[in-house]
Amino acid sequence: MNPGSAEPQTLERGLFITFEGSEGSGKTTQIGRMANLLTDSGYEVIVTREPGGTEIGEQIRHLLKHHAIDQHMFPETELLLFAAARAQLVRETIIPNLEEGKVVLCDRFLDSTTVYQGVARQIAEDPVKIINEFAVGDYVPDLTIVLDLPAEIGLQRIKTRASDLPDRMEQENIDFYRLVREGYLVLAKSFPDRFTVFDATKEVTDLEAEIWDEISERLFSES
Repeated sequence: MNPGSAEPQTLERGLFITFEGSEGSGKTTQIGRMANLLTDSGYEVIVTREPGGTEIGEQIRHLLKHHAIDQHMFPETELLLFAAARAQLVRETIIPNLEEGKVVLCDRFLDSTTVYQGVARQIAEDPVKIINEFAVGDYVPDLTIVLDLPAEIGLQRIKTRASDLPDRMEQENIDFYRLVREGYLVLAKSFPDRFTVFDATKEVTDLEAEIWDEISERLFSES
């Protein structure tokens, strides 16, 4: 898994790659590894996350993740807050960097809303789709990497990782996470040209090699 030359590489439009998966799937780890490999290969890389990635988005993120669990947030409210953070991220961060030919790696994007709010929260498909399209405009990812993990394993990983208190999403039950996993797999089958699913139970280095192979193929086609 040799990242290749460290000489500067340029892309005409940039490349927009998103990472999806339920809690505990290892997205943060793999995003960091891909960012290092891309940088070593001479690409300018921007790493961001959703919700967040901007000052406004980070404030929304805090509200979404740490709103008191005993103060009920309605699914429709959650949907619109995610969309608001996304709209800011697209216009403030994603668009300018893609236009400069950079590789943008984003931890979650519109597909999270389709799955978490649309499937797991059971909000009707049409409003979710319309709100997603309004928030992102024409900026759909070039590649979406799904780290697939059984719900039981994901929940166990959450319990054994950092000592931070679990956030709102991490406190959901096993049935919620099973719906999330199923939602991602159905979505990936619906858009096979954009989605690639990886087995997140594999060793970190093996998973890294597989994801890098997929990204390298996309980079070659874009160069």
